[in-house]
Amino acid sequence: MKVEAITLREIRMPLVHFFETSFGRTTERRILLVTAHCEGVNGWGECTAGEHPFYNEESVETAWYVLSKYLAPAVLGRSLESARDAAPLMAQVREHHMAKAALENALWDAEARQKNLPLCKLLGGTRVQIPCGVSIGIQETVDALLEKIAVELAAGYRRIKIKVKPGWDLEVLERIRSRWPEIILSCDANSAYTLDQVEHLRKFDQFRLLMIEQPLWSDDLYFHARLQKQLATALCLDESIRTARDADVALDLGACRIINIKLGRVGGFSEARRVHDVCQARSIPVWCGGMLESGVGRAHNIALSTLANFSLPGDVSASKRYWKEDIIEPEVEVSHEGFIDAEVQYRVREDLVKRVTVRKVAIAA
Repeated sequence: MKVEAITLREIRMPLVHFFETSFGRTTERRILLVTAHCEGVNGWGECTAGEHPFYNEESVETAWYVLSKYLAPAVLGRSLESARDAAPLMAQVREHHMAKAALENALWDAEARQKNLPLCKLLGGTRVQIPCGVSIGIQETVDALLEKIAVELAAGYRRIKIKVKPGWDLEVLERIRSRWPEIILSCDANSAYTLDQVEHLRKFDQFRLLMIEQPLWSDDLYFHARLQKQLATALCLDESIRTARDADVALDLGACRIINIKLGRVGGFSEARRVHDVCQARSIPVWCGGMLESGVGRAHNIALSTLANFSLPGDVSASKRYWKEDIIEPEVEVSHEGFIDAEVQYRVREDLVKRVTVRKVAIAA
């Protein structure tokens, strides 16, 4: 598979409803798409970096720079046996996992198309459908949040995850549990707490949560291990797990009982599979986290979630929850039972991509 050219595009897509976390509020997504042109086949990838370097050190601007100046030139003109061969070629660039993932995943997509295989099969996936949960951001009022939860439960979603931060946590969880005592419920703090708030965090145990996701510092394993020992609720690590080595260390320390795998955060499909395998070998369940992806990234998350150890509902939800019109067809749909058909083949709507593109550059070998 010879990599003949790489195209970078930035598109702008307004969300149908704002999404708020402890980092702030997002109303429109700037999304960097990567197209790998390989001997007549085009593979598509999506960079999940945000508009600002708040989730991690990356942003759309840093990813555009690193992809155009370093990562694309590293693979251009190369003949690869498989997409996984791209990772060593990009290894000289440290970190910048989301930029690397966008390019590597585009090459995985190209390889699947060349081999006329569903991407999930090329990855080694075994699930024909995946269970879906939803992530609901901080709302204007608790009543508004309850209304959104009711809508998502009626749509069939199998797990509700809410964003929390100091001042938007215990009362909110109490209201949810009072109304829905039996639903699968979890929360995500995006590093909004510190270890000196352990007495406050212990109060989360009363709500019988599936997990508390990333309550402490984004680069921390040790203090999460100390916290996990003091909580009955399982901790889930997100931002702290950037490699399979991180996962190994976290599990050795007892820093969590669940791991969220995000394709962008770990640098692409190759490393995501390694994190999955580490967790599977140690009987630690994983699930696929979302980053407000367009249909390109959403389709890749679906493919990843077909691996055997993705046993918990992830954040992979229907296109219509986020976009008035998605850039793939068919759009991602969730059944009334809360599942996505993993074997649906998606096509990029290049006409729509063209309409929402605000900048573009083609890089040839």
